[in-house]
Amino acid sequence: MRRTPRKGQKLPPVPAAQQRPATDGGIRRRRAGRPSSAVLDKAGITSAALELVGRKGYDGLTMAALAKLLEVAPSALYNHVSSKQDVLLLVEDHLMSLVDVSSFGAAPWDEAVRTWAWSYRNVFAEHTPLIPVIAVLPVTDAPQTLAMYETVSKGFLDAGFPQERIISAIVALESFIFGSAYDVTAPEDIFDPGTMAESTPYFTAAVRGSAGAALRGHPQAPEGSGTATGPLRAADAAFALGLDALVSGLGGLRKAD
Repeated sequence: MRRTPRKGQKLPPVPAAQQRPATDGGIRRRRAGRPSSAVLDKAGITSAALELVGRKGYDGLTMAALAKLLEVAPSALYNHVSSKQDVLLLVEDHLMSLVDVSSFGAAPWDEAVRTWAWSYRNVFAEHTPLIPVIAVLPVTDAPQTLAMYETVSKGFLDAGFPQERIISAIVALESFIFGSAYDVTAPEDIFDPGTMAESTPYFTAAVRGSAGAALRGHPQAPEGSGTATGPLRAADAAFALGLDALVSGLGGLRKAD
């Protein structure tokens, strides 16, 4: 039974032989308090944040929960990030590194834009709760994000796109990409008019015609969304159509070689 000393009384010291050893199985236990940079860094915080999001969603991503998962005091976490927004910036930067920009400089401009846009949409279709955050989050000091934009900007410029229109074009494409990422998670019957079908005959006919259309697979469509002989999912068909329209329209701004 653990003894509690009376006020002013000290317990006798524990003999050295009975003290807890400093190591367990040859592995030294990390002392409580501020961890070293080797134990806690931004890469580790990003990995833990993504793990937490996978378990509990973005609502479950809190500084307290993150510190608990990392097994550090919240104060130690704040030595590396100042707020949840900083953590979200780290997550965004990691996700941006997953977006495929490899076709810029290696394929025609329109094909490169399509490959980039499909990849971009697919990455963020898995992280739609982050979209409202990153849509207004500055990219300052986000290396992977800036690297992506650098590659895309150079690809546009090399293809004869006016420099002063590049950012506006990227924003226009991103607005469509983010909206389309949400559409991936929408139910297939989202446009079902239900009992009001008869009172909305044009819309209802359009919905039924869309459902029966055999829109063929797109070259940059994600695996499983359609084949050369089968239809795309509704969300993928809409994305392919809209992206083709944007690429065609933006392509008209390119300077002649």
